[in-house]
Amino acid sequence: MAPRSFWKGYLKFSLVSCAVTMAPALTTREKVRFHTLNAKTGNRVRSQYMDSVTGEPVAEGEEARAYFLPDERHVIVEDEDLEAVALESTRVIDIEKFVPRDSIGWIWLDRPHHLKPDDKASDEAFAVIREAMKATDTVGISRLVLYRRERAVMVEPCGKGLVVWTLRYGDEVRDPDPYFEGIKAVEPEPEALELLTQLIDSRTKPWSPKMVRDPVQDQLVTMIREKQRKARPAPKRRPARTGDSGEGEVVSILDALRKSVEGEKKGRRR
Repeated sequence: MAPRSFWKGYLKFSLVSCAVTMAPALTTREKVRFHTLNAKTGNRVRSQYMDSVTGEPVAEGEEARAYFLPDERHVIVEDEDLEAVALESTRVIDIEKFVPRDSIGWIWLDRPHHLKPDDKASDEAFAVIREAMKATDTVGISRLVLYRRERAVMVEPCGKGLVVWTLRYGDEVRDPDPYFEGIKAVEPEPEALELLTQLIDSRTKPWSPKMVRDPVQDQLVTMIREKQRKARPAPKRRPARTGDSGEGEVVSILDALRKSVEGEKKGRRR
């Protein structure tokens, strides 16, 4: 099932524009997730914000977004404040420039999103932008407000659609040269290099998503199924009685359905 769109807007280059929708390209839905329970009651544990000074719980709706200043003071930022500084890039991916695809290293790529036309009227403009990038082996660079921040994004063709990558900021990527400068310059022996090349060739296969399966995830699923198989069935609850009200027993839906099916069978036999 296709993921739901979480963003709608417009893709624009010069005078060409089209309505588009976007959805995250990554998912964690298939991961095994654990919940915290009260071991004595089996009920889920609910987390709650606590005041770090008074130790009192903070009621829902009393939380606030704040920015702390160097002198330990802070300013409260309301939703209205964020909306007031909303930029055009909130709803428009306006491609400002193009660069060769191989000029952007993997380390700059942050989070991928699938982009597609939002309606039939946008199909042609969308296809023109996509195919032009394919023909020139380029990607588009733009800016877009995602996750409450304006981010630099890269737009690249992907099959019939486009992928929008959020890009890391310049101050987030470290220069690797200082870290690698201690590596000694070693010239490998030709024979060793040839043998290792042969080994690589013998183990080279076409890419498949199965190559990056999570073995721990598979073992967790197996373990949970085994526990489920060994678990004792929950005790059956007796139908509740209403006491002396004269209303009789409260019958479960399953019991009512079973009786209905039995009644149908008896009627057919007659």
